[in-house]
Amino acid sequence: MRLLVLLLVLGTYIHTTSAQTIPTTKVYAFKMIQKGENYHFTNPRYLSGFNPNGYNNQPHFVDDHTLYMTTQFPDDRQTDIYSLDLLSKKLTRVTATVEGEYSPIVMPASNTFSAVRVEADGAGTQRLWKFPIDRTNDGQVIFEDIKGVGYHYWLTPEKVALFIVDQPNKLMIANQSTGAAVELLNNIGRGFQKIGNEKLAFIHKTAADTWYIKEMDSYTYRFKNIIETLPESEDFIYLSDGTFLMGNGSKLYKFNKVFDTGWKEVADFKHYGITNITRLAVSNNGTIAIVDKVN
Repeated sequence: MRLLVLLLVLGTYIHTTSAQTIPTTKVYAFKMIQKGENYHFTNPRYLSGFNPNGYNNQPHFVDDHTLYMTTQFPDDRQTDIYSLDLLSKKLTRVTATVEGEYSPIVMPASNTFSAVRVEADGAGTQRLWKFPIDRTNDGQVIFEDIKGVGYHYWLTPEKVALFIVDQPNKLMIANQSTGAAVELLNNIGRGFQKIGNEKLAFIHKTAADTWYIKEMDSYTYRFKNIIETLPESEDFIYLSDGTFLMGNGSKLYKFNKVFDTGWKEVADFKHYGITNITRLAVSNNGTIAIVDKVN
Protein backbone atom coordinates (compact mmCIF):
# COMPACT_ATOMS: atom_id res chain seq x y z
CA MET A 1 0.00 0.00 0.00
CA ARG A 2 1.12 3.50 -0.73
CA LEU A 3 2.06 5.38 2.41
CA LEU A 4 2.08 9.15 2.40
CA VAL A 5 3.05 11.62 5.02
CA LEU A 6 0.08 13.62 6.24
CA LEU A 7 0.97 17.11 7.35
CA LEU A 8 -1.35 18.12 10.15
CA VAL A 9 -1.15 21.84 9.67
CA LEU A 10 -3.15 24.76 10.91
CA GLY A 11 -3.48 28.04 9.13
CA THR A 12 -4.86 29.69 6.06
CA TYR A 13 -5.13 28.00 2.73
CA ILE A 14 -5.39 29.19 -0.85
CA HIS A 15 -8.46 28.15 -2.79
CA THR A 16 -7.89 27.96 -6.53
CA THR A 17 -10.56 29.20 -8.88
CA SER A 18 -9.94 26.59 -11.56
CA ALA A 19 -12.92 24.56 -12.72
CA GLN A 20 -13.63 21.51 -10.62
CA THR A 21 -15.89 18.57 -11.32
CA ILE A 22 -16.11 17.50 -7.69
CA PRO A 23 -17.02 19.49 -4.57
CA THR A 24 -14.14 20.78 -2.48
CA THR A 25 -14.41 19.66 1.13
CA LYS A 26 -11.89 20.03 3.91
CA VAL A 27 -11.56 18.10 7.17
CA TYR A 28 -10.52 19.56 10.52
CA ALA A 29 -10.13 18.00 13.95
CA PHE A 30 -10.46 19.48 17.43
CA LYS A 31 -10.23 18.15 20.94
CA MET A 32 -13.74 18.50 22.35
CA ILE A 33 -13.94 19.08 26.09
CA GLN A 34 -17.38 18.99 27.72
CA LYS A 35 -17.99 20.55 31.13
CA GLY A 36 -21.65 20.29 32.01
CA GLU A 37 -23.56 22.05 29.27
CA ASN A 38 -20.48 23.94 28.05
CA TYR A 39 -18.16 22.78 25.26
CA HIS A 40 -14.58 23.82 24.54
CA PHE A 41 -12.68 23.01 21.35
CA THR A 42 -8.89 22.95 21.50
CA ASN A 43 -5.88 21.53 19.60
CA PRO A 44 -7.14 22.48 16.11
CA ARG A 45 -5.72 20.50 13.18
CA TYR A 46 -6.28 20.71 9.44
CA LEU A 47 -6.31 17.09 8.26
CA SER A 48 -6.85 17.25 4.51
CA GLY A 49 -3.76 19.20 3.47
CA PHE A 50 -2.74 16.26 1.27
CA ASN A 51 -5.73 17.06 -1.00
CA PRO A 52 -6.50 20.76 -0.47
CA ASN A 53 -8.63 21.26 -3.58
CA GLY A 54 -10.32 17.86 -3.71
CA TYR A 55 -13.07 15.91 -2.03
CA ASN A 56 -12.47 14.77 1.57
CA ASN A 57 -15.61 13.60 3.32
CA GLN A 58 -17.54 11.07 5.41
CA PRO A 59 -15.04 10.82 8.30
CA HIS A 60 -15.35 7.81 10.60
CA PHE A 61 -13.16 6.96 13.60
CA VAL A 62 -11.84 3.39 13.55
CA ASP A 63 -10.35 4.01 16.99
CA ASP A 64 -9.30 7.02 19.04
CA HIS A 65 -6.39 7.86 16.73
CA THR A 66 -7.37 6.47 13.33
CA LEU A 67 -9.76 8.28 11.03
CA TYR A 68 -11.14 6.85 7.79
CA MET A 69 -12.44 9.21 5.14
CA THR A 70 -13.61 9.21 1.54
CA THR A 71 -11.19 11.01 -0.76
CA GLN A 72 -11.17 12.00 -4.42
CA PHE A 73 -8.39 14.02 -5.98
CA PRO A 74 -9.25 16.73 -8.54
CA ASP A 75 -7.62 14.82 -11.40
CA ASP A 76 -9.15 11.45 -10.47
CA ARG A 77 -12.51 9.99 -11.47
CA GLN A 78 -13.24 7.84 -8.45
CA THR A 79 -13.33 7.90 -4.67
CA ASP A 80 -11.18 5.75 -2.41
CA ILE A 81 -10.98 5.22 1.33
CA TYR A 82 -7.96 6.71 3.10
CA SER A 83 -6.83 6.24 6.68
CA LEU A 84 -5.33 9.05 8.74
CA ASP A 85 -3.14 8.18 11.73
CA LEU A 86 -3.53 11.21 13.99
CA LEU A 87 -0.51 10.27 16.10
CA SER A 88 2.10 9.41 13.47
CA LYS A 89 0.72 12.00 11.02
CA LYS A 90 0.63 9.52 8.16
CA LEU A 91 -1.89 8.77 5.46
CA THR A 92 -2.61 5.29 4.08
CA ARG A 93 -4.64 4.46 1.01
CA VAL A 94 -6.99 1.71 2.19
CA THR A 95 -8.81 0.86 -1.06
CA ALA A 96 -7.07 0.86 -4.44
CA THR A 97 -9.44 -0.84 -6.87
CA VAL A 98 -10.93 -0.05 -10.27
CA GLU A 99 -14.19 0.72 -8.45
CA GLY A 100 -14.97 3.68 -6.23
CA GLU A 101 -15.66 3.31 -2.50
CA TYR A 102 -17.16 5.72 0.00
CA SER A 103 -18.95 5.95 3.38
CA PRO A 104 -16.61 3.70 5.43
CA ILE A 105 -17.91 2.39 8.77
CA VAL A 106 -16.32 -0.20 11.07
CA MET A 107 -18.63 -3.19 11.43
CA PRO A 108 -19.57 -4.12 15.03
CA ALA A 109 -17.61 -6.88 16.77
CA SER A 110 -15.35 -7.55 13.80
CA ASN A 111 -12.06 -6.64 12.14
CA THR A 112 -13.83 -5.42 9.03
CA PHE A 113 -15.33 -2.22 7.76
CA SER A 114 -18.17 -1.71 5.32
CA ALA A 115 -18.42 0.81 2.53
CA VAL A 116 -20.54 1.56 -0.49
CA ARG A 117 -18.85 0.51 -3.71
CA VAL A 118 -19.67 2.02 -7.09
CA GLU A 119 -19.04 -1.05 -9.19
CA ALA A 120 -17.26 -1.09 -12.54
CA ASP A 121 -20.13 -2.83 -14.32
CA GLY A 122 -20.99 -0.08 -16.76
CA ALA A 123 -24.11 0.82 -14.82
CA GLY A 124 -22.47 2.28 -11.73
CA THR A 125 -24.26 -0.17 -9.44
CA GLN A 126 -24.00 0.82 -5.78
CA ARG A 127 -23.99 -2.02 -3.26
CA LEU A 128 -22.74 -2.47 0.29
CA TRP A 129 -19.40 -4.31 0.60
CA LYS A 130 -17.20 -5.35 3.50
CA PHE A 131 -13.41 -5.20 3.67
CA PRO A 132 -10.76 -6.44 6.13
CA ILE A 133 -9.15 -3.63 8.07
CA ASP A 134 -5.74 -5.24 7.45
CA ARG A 135 -6.35 -4.75 3.67
CA THR A 136 -5.58 -8.40 2.80
CA ASN A 137 -8.22 -8.49 0.04
CA ASP A 138 -10.43 -6.21 -2.04
CA GLY A 139 -13.65 -7.04 -0.19
CA GLN A 140 -16.87 -8.89 -0.85
CA VAL A 141 -20.45 -7.82 -1.38
CA ILE A 142 -22.78 -8.12 1.63
CA PHE A 143 -26.17 -8.00 -0.05
CA GLU A 144 -26.17 -9.37 -3.59
CA ASP A 145 -29.62 -8.12 -4.51
CA ILE A 146 -29.80 -4.74 -2.75
CA LYS A 147 -28.73 -2.00 -5.14
CA GLY A 148 -28.81 1.77 -5.01
CA VAL A 149 -27.23 1.96 -1.55
CA GLY A 150 -26.18 5.52 -0.79
CA TYR A 151 -25.35 5.48 2.93
CA HIS A 152 -25.59 3.04 5.80
CA TYR A 153 -25.21 2.56 9.56
CA TRP A 154 -24.88 -0.64 11.60
CA LEU A 155 -27.38 -1.19 14.45
CA THR A 156 -26.12 -4.66 15.44
CA PRO A 157 -23.56 -7.06 13.95
CA GLU A 158 -26.37 -8.37 11.72
CA LYS A 159 -28.74 -5.44 11.21
CA VAL A 160 -27.94 -2.36 9.13
CA ALA A 161 -29.89 0.75 8.16
CA LEU A 162 -29.63 1.61 4.46
CA PHE A 163 -30.31 4.83 2.57
CA ILE A 164 -31.60 3.65 -0.81
CA VAL A 165 -31.20 6.14 -3.64
CA ASP A 166 -34.56 6.38 -5.37
CA GLN A 167 -37.36 8.79 -6.22
CA PRO A 168 -37.95 9.38 -3.36
CA ASN A 169 -35.03 8.11 -1.26
CA LYS A 170 -35.97 5.26 1.08
CA LEU A 171 -35.03 3.87 4.48
CA MET A 172 -34.40 0.12 4.48
CA ILE A 173 -33.36 -2.21 7.31
CA ALA A 174 -31.46 -5.30 6.17
CA ASN A 175 -30.08 -8.36 7.97
CA GLN A 176 -26.79 -9.72 6.71
CA SER A 177 -27.30 -13.11 8.38
CA THR A 178 -30.65 -13.84 6.74
CA GLY A 179 -30.54 -11.50 3.75
CA ALA A 180 -34.02 -10.22 4.69
CA ALA A 181 -34.78 -6.55 4.10
CA VAL A 182 -37.74 -4.27 4.72
CA GLU A 183 -38.47 -0.81 3.31
CA LEU A 184 -39.88 1.51 5.96
CA LEU A 185 -40.05 5.18 5.08
CA ASN A 186 -39.62 7.58 2.16
CA ASN A 187 -37.97 11.00 1.95
CA ILE A 188 -35.10 10.39 4.32
CA GLY A 189 -31.82 12.26 4.58
CA ARG A 190 -28.29 10.93 4.63
CA GLY A 191 -27.69 11.29 8.39
CA PHE A 192 -27.76 8.10 10.49
CA GLN A 193 -26.75 7.54 14.12
CA LYS A 194 -27.35 4.78 16.67
CA ILE A 195 -29.14 5.56 19.94
CA GLY A 196 -28.60 3.13 22.80
CA ASN A 197 -28.76 -0.54 21.90
CA GLU A 198 -30.79 -0.75 18.71
CA LYS A 199 -32.57 2.55 18.08
CA LEU A 200 -31.83 4.56 14.97
CA ALA A 201 -31.75 8.33 14.70
CA PHE A 202 -32.11 9.63 11.16
CA ILE A 203 -33.28 12.58 9.09
CA HIS A 204 -36.84 12.66 7.75
CA LYS A 205 -37.68 15.33 5.20
CA THR A 206 -41.42 15.73 5.68
CA ALA A 207 -41.59 18.83 3.48
CA ALA A 208 -39.27 21.01 1.43
CA ASP A 209 -38.45 23.22 4.41
CA THR A 210 -39.37 20.97 7.34
CA TRP A 211 -36.87 18.30 8.31
CA TYR A 212 -36.73 16.32 11.56
CA ILE A 213 -34.30 14.14 13.42
CA LYS A 214 -36.45 11.09 13.97
CA GLU A 215 -36.05 8.03 16.19
CA MET A 216 -36.92 4.49 15.16
CA ASP A 217 -37.20 1.39 17.32
CA SER A 218 -35.53 -1.33 15.25
CA TYR A 219 -37.71 -4.05 16.82
CA THR A 220 -41.16 -2.49 16.40
CA TYR A 221 -40.28 -0.08 13.55
CA ARG A 222 -42.17 2.66 15.33
CA PHE A 223 -41.10 6.26 14.74
CA LYS A 224 -41.21 9.49 16.71
CA ASN A 225 -39.87 12.99 16.13
CA ILE A 226 -36.99 14.18 18.30
CA ILE A 227 -36.46 17.73 17.05
CA GLU A 228 -36.69 19.78 13.87
CA THR A 229 -33.30 20.19 12.24
CA LEU A 230 -31.47 23.44 11.79
CA PRO A 231 -32.37 25.01 8.41
CA GLU A 232 -31.27 22.72 5.56
CA SER A 233 -28.92 20.75 7.83
CA GLU A 234 -28.96 16.95 7.68
CA ASP A 235 -25.63 15.92 9.26
CA PHE A 236 -25.41 15.24 12.98
CA ILE A 237 -23.75 13.08 15.61
CA TYR A 238 -25.09 11.58 18.81
CA LEU A 239 -23.04 11.58 22.02
CA SER A 240 -23.22 8.97 24.77
CA ASP A 241 -24.90 11.41 27.17
CA GLY A 242 -27.88 11.84 24.83
CA THR A 243 -26.71 15.06 23.18
CA PHE A 244 -27.08 15.72 19.45
CA LEU A 245 -24.56 17.96 17.69
CA MET A 246 -25.38 19.59 14.36
CA GLY A 247 -23.63 22.23 12.28
CA ASN A 248 -25.08 25.18 10.40
CA GLY A 249 -22.78 27.55 8.56
CA SER A 250 -19.70 28.12 10.70
CA LYS A 251 -21.51 27.28 13.95
CA LEU A 252 -22.01 24.09 15.91
CA TYR A 253 -25.17 23.55 17.95
CA LYS A 254 -26.25 21.02 20.56
CA PHE A 255 -29.57 19.60 21.70
CA ASN A 256 -30.26 17.36 24.67
CA LYS A 257 -33.94 16.73 25.41
CA VAL A 258 -33.23 16.62 29.15
CA PHE A 259 -31.74 20.13 29.27
CA ASP A 260 -32.75 21.95 26.11
CA THR A 261 -35.97 23.15 24.51
CA GLY A 262 -34.23 23.79 21.18
CA TRP A 263 -30.83 23.98 19.51
CA LYS A 264 -28.18 25.86 21.50
CA GLU A 265 -25.02 27.29 19.92
CA VAL A 266 -21.83 25.87 21.45
CA ALA A 267 -19.08 27.09 19.08
CA ASP A 268 -18.31 29.25 16.05
CA PHE A 269 -15.40 28.06 13.88
CA LYS A 270 -15.29 31.01 11.46
CA HIS A 271 -11.83 32.04 12.72
CA TYR A 272 -10.49 28.74 11.34
CA GLY A 273 -11.89 29.47 7.89
CA ILE A 274 -14.77 27.01 8.39
CA THR A 275 -17.93 28.43 6.85
CA ASN A 276 -20.18 25.48 5.92
CA ILE A 277 -20.14 22.60 8.41
CA THR A 278 -21.55 19.35 7.04
CA ARG A 279 -20.35 15.90 8.18
CA LEU A 280 -19.25 15.26 11.75
CA ALA A 281 -17.58 12.36 13.55
CA VAL A 282 -16.41 11.92 17.12
CA SER A 283 -14.02 9.46 18.75
CA ASN A 284 -14.41 7.83 22.14
CA ASN A 285 -11.69 10.07 23.56
CA GLY A 286 -13.42 13.27 22.45
CA THR A 287 -11.74 14.18 19.17
CA ILE A 288 -14.27 15.67 16.77
CA ALA A 289 -13.78 15.72 12.99
CA ILE A 290 -15.58 18.49 11.11
CA VAL A 291 -16.09 18.64 7.34
CA ASP A 292 -16.29 22.07 5.74
CA LYS A 293 -17.87 22.21 2.29
CA VAL A 294 -16.10 24.93 0.36
CA ASN A 295 -18.05 24.65 -2.89
